[in-house]
Amino acid sequence: MTSAAKAGMSRNSARKYLKSPEPHPPAPRRWRTRPDPFAAIWPEVRAMLEDAPELEAKSLYEYLRGAHGQEWSGGLRCFQKRVHAWRLEHGPEKEVFFAQVHRPGEWIQADWMRLATLGITIEGAPVGGSLCHCVLPYSNWQWATRGGEGESLLSLQSALGAALWRLGAVPGGLQIDHSSAATRRLRGQGAGRGFTEAFLAMCGHYGLASRAINPDSPHENGDCESIHGHLRRRINQHLLLRGHRDFRDGAELDAFLAGVFGAANARPAVAARLAEEMAAMRALPPAMLPDYQELECTVSRESTIRVKNAVYSVPARLVGARVRVRVGERTVSVHHGGARLFETERLRAAGAARIEWRHMIGHLARKPGAFARWRHREAMFPSPVFRACYDALEARRGPGAADREYLRVLKFAAERGAEPVETVLEELLGAPPWRYPANGFGLAEVQEHLGWHREMAEAARQGQRPLEPDLGEYDGLLAAATAEADDAF
Repeated sequence: MTSAAKAGMSRNSARKYLKSPEPHPPAPRRWRTRPDPFAAIWPEVRAMLEDAPELEAKSLYEYLRGAHGQEWSGGLRCFQKRVHAWRLEHGPEKEVFFAQVHRPGEWIQADWMRLATLGITIEGAPVGGSLCHCVLPYSNWQWATRGGEGESLLSLQSALGAALWRLGAVPGGLQIDHSSAATRRLRGQGAGRGFTEAFLAMCGHYGLASRAINPDSPHENGDCESIHGHLRRRINQHLLLRGHRDFRDGAELDAFLAGVFGAANARPAVAARLAEEMAAMRALPPAMLPDYQELECTVSRESTIRVKNAVYSVPARLVGARVRVRVGERTVSVHHGGARLFETERLRAAGAARIEWRHMIGHLARKPGAFARWRHREAMFPSPVFRACYDALEARRGPGAADREYLRVLKFAAERGAEPVETVLEELLGAPPWRYPANGFGLAEVQEHLGWHREMAEAARQGQRPLEPDLGEYDGLLAAATAEADDAF
């Protein structure tokens, strides 16, 4: 019959339903068609599942077969189905997720994501730190900037400012977890955590309401947390398309990440919902908050400053001066008056020191006796070959004379350039393991070899034939072009 064919049943079944206007469903089967292969061990299985609900059926099956040493008529698949059925009826309850309704332009969420897992390098050195990631939950528009190892207010302030200025508008509020960048423990037992004054001042500058999720509840920042996984995959795919993961410098890496976020935000679904958000958000404030903290320091007699429990050397002309130090998330810069004197990478470890050997070499060369016990002595070896140079001098002349001669070589490197002097030292000492010259070795030999290099370079320049272009060839080209133009008309 046509109706039976359309319903996908046999003619007999269709005829039965037509004869009985209210057909009764078949009674459920409550008997087994074959003996239960796990009847003997099921009480033990049930007890083990009740004690450890996270046990996997396959692991439990292999354990019981080994423990009982018997062959069962039921296989692994049959056992897995039996365990699954028991869990549906008696197992523990699972986590329930409650989908949230987001309103356009209401909140921006912020969180940090580690970079180390992506295997990115700068000139071969692994890139650590984190991305401070900002997301609009309604449209999933996102932006991020690189920060240090920790979750600091500076990295949040820098990322939030960059995101808002890139967006061109300000949402209603900022939602964040209980990071130390935004919250602190309140006084009094059981008082919990509250927002820091600096965080509230930042929110006040942009006119943002502030809201923290409950402690140990990352799912409440769900959009930002979920996008982290997609963001890692997206960055990894762009790295695979790029062909390698090494970058020349931090600026090239930042430009690459900006391209990744730009491509993600250009998706039609994101762009359409972002238009709704832009209509609901407010205008930007007149200025962005600075992405640094400004401190004042006095340069010590050792020509160093102490900033955030780390020591940095400065040019000796600043000894005793009061300088302004701008501490960013990744850099530290020293200013005096309206000029920036120099900038260096920020140190994170307490007690760490960054001593620039060029700042110190002139004064150490005048006071070589201070070199042997100076606390920052190791900073005066710019590369392994300079250390090998000192070891060779010490082997030939002894510690005191080696200190004086090595400082003369290092001062010469500061005056003539570290790279050419390093090349000469590599020629004199060979490749590692270093060999110590049996004859004289010191500043005179370095100067002599450097002189040979310059003489050879000058001879090569003089031996080059100067470029003498034949102007007749140009005249011929112009004549040919003119003739072609005349023929065209």
